[in-house]
Amino acid sequence: MASLPPAAEPGPVVITGMGVTSAFGRGPAALLDGVLSGTPAFAPVTRFSAEHCRVKVAAQLPGTPLLADEISAALEDACTDAGAGPELRARTTLLLALHSDPAAARDAAADRTVGDTAGLVAARCGFPAAPRVYSAACVAASTAVADAAAMIASGQADRVAVAAGFLVDNDSLALFDAGRALAVDGQVRPFSAGRRGLLLGDGVAAVLLESAAAARDRGIRPAAVLAGWGRAGDAYHVVQPRPDGSGLARAITSALRRAQLDPADVGYVNANGTGTSFSDAAEAAALHRGLGPAAERVPVSSTKSVHGHALEASGLLELIVAVLALREQRLPVNAGYLGPDQDCQLDLVLGAAREAGLRYALSLNAAFGGANTALLVGAA
Repeated sequence: MASLPPAAEPGPVVITGMGVTSAFGRGPAALLDGVLSGTPAFAPVTRFSAEHCRVKVAAQLPGTPLLADEISAALEDACTDAGAGPELRARTTLLLALHSDPAAARDAAADRTVGDTAGLVAARCGFPAAPRVYSAACVAASTAVADAAAMIASGQADRVAVAAGFLVDNDSLALFDAGRALAVDGQVRPFSAGRRGLLLGDGVAAVLLESAAAARDRGIRPAAVLAGWGRAGDAYHVVQPRPDGSGLARAITSALRRAQLDPADVGYVNANGTGTSFSDAAEAAALHRGLGPAAERVPVSSTKSVHGHALEASGLLELIVAVLALREQRLPVNAGYLGPDQDCQLDLVLGAAREAGLRYALSLNAAFGGANTALLVGAA
């Protein structure tokens, strides 16, 4: 069988602006402090009654925030960070990864569909109407980032804004609780012996991606380079990952190939790391398959262990974590660890944040149905 041709070399894609909100607060600094501390943000749910659930904790913002408001604020922060004013926004494509808006159950005037929320966000922030919407998968945001990067690298666009949001709601908590996916001990323990499952967490994030030439023409210094991206499907099971991790490994290989890098160039992996038994073991296998011998020494952590799983928004929230780790040269903690698991033999960042000298960081995400993404960021 003839070998596949090499992937076309992408044009340089850079990240020029970031905005983010999590249970740790608003802004990159709050998120960075939270993931470096290794102190989980999980607490009893107060936004709604969780009495019908076995697990009653999540990582949440205080009060009753509205999804459209939070996404608009993060997008405004990203645009301000990138120096993108009204004229530039009006010529910029917007991609949105959204979960249903929990406000709809509380406010008769609230947005009823993800399409309504998307249109409202675009109008508020000055982007063209009818943005593309990604929903109903935990790789929604990372898929949107990959699509945006492909658009820029191929010359279809000079810049693309990507925003994503999830706020923990009654339906999502009840669904994951009924599926026995939530950690009954109230802690997420990625890649650890004794891990019991995931916990949900609020996450809202936005980035502005541009071609390096477009950023240079505007006199903007990028936060990072999006050096490579990869996507692959397992087609193995409705909810369980393929045990050998081959789908995620292909996504990793694709990202490295686009970036024209070797596995040894990866200095940190922000893992999908949900804290569930099957998923973590499959991801560890994927890392060994995709990175080869380098998997034995590359530091790995899953920050879901402190900020929770933000579903559709996870990929963008965790991409920002990877950029911040790269910028600060400090690696976030893999919290909740109890002891080694023979199926998860990785160099985990344990106990305290680790100083690093890295040039590239890899952010991984996976979703039900076997969807896998890998985003590779480098120093600008």
